Amino acid sequence: MNPNQALWEKGDFTKLAATMRESGDALVQQLGIGPGLRVLDLGCGDGTTALPAAQRGADVLGVDIARNLVDAGNQRAQAAGLSNLRFQHGDASALSDLESNAFDRVVSIFGAMFAPRPFDVAKEMVRVAKPGGRIVMGNWIPGDPTLVAQILKIASAYSPPPPEGFISPMTWGVEANVAERFGAAGIGKDSIQCERATYTFRFAGPTAGFLDVFQHFYGPTMNAFEAAGKDGRTAALRQELDTLFASQNQATDGNTVIAATYLRVTVKVQ
Repeated sequence: MNPNQALWEKGDFTKLAATMRESGDALVQQLGIGPGLRVLDLGCGDGTTALPAAQRGADVLGVDIARNLVDAGNQRAQAAGLSNLRFQHGDASALSDLESNAFDRVVSIFGAMFAPRPFDVAKEMVRVAKPGGRIVMGNWIPGDPTLVAQILKIASAYSPPPPEGFISPMTWGVEANVAERFGAAGIGKDSIQCERATYTFRFAGPTAGFLDVFQHFYGPTMNAFEAAGKDGRTAALRQELDTLFASQNQATDGNTVIAATYLRVTVKVQ
């Protein structure tokens, strides 16, 4: 199996996605997505941005590497009665079954950044976008002090070294890399805008419970805990993450509200 597919099918990302719905809906609202637009959501999970885009009247296709998330997305679309939303299995770095110049918006929020071969990802996103369309990516930022960047940093310290040739998904959070990758796909720097934005996670319960979701259902942290267990370091990893989650929680009512900073990339396709 594709290693990236194995990673995201390992857990059940729907458990984490449930804490991301409010920010997903707000982001779609900010993007002005509505009737008459054809939208591709890459690395869509079970539809955190795809579903609100369809609810606003757009014709939406969600593509994800994890078949369990594709199934979950189609179930959500059916339950919501959205005939203008469908999900299918696919790889953001090789969208061979999608036609060129087909989508008014190509959206990927913390999705395509995890696909292998980032230059191919940029090329494919540009290829399937209509001239005059927009590509919008949300990418975690390496070294950022907020939640997800720190989770991935801590997890990597407990995980085995990556295979030779591996390119960290966090490199998508560096503006120079974004410009280089889309530049190789024919996009000029003047057509690329990068800005920092905030995504908020909301969990009904204490931070320890929210951390349980990452430990048991989020592929990267699942791998880190497995590796830590082999080295007798499970308690150390858990303590490090417990401290991180508690320090970033903004709620004071026993629940969890944590804001994470990301790089929002907007590309104008000519």
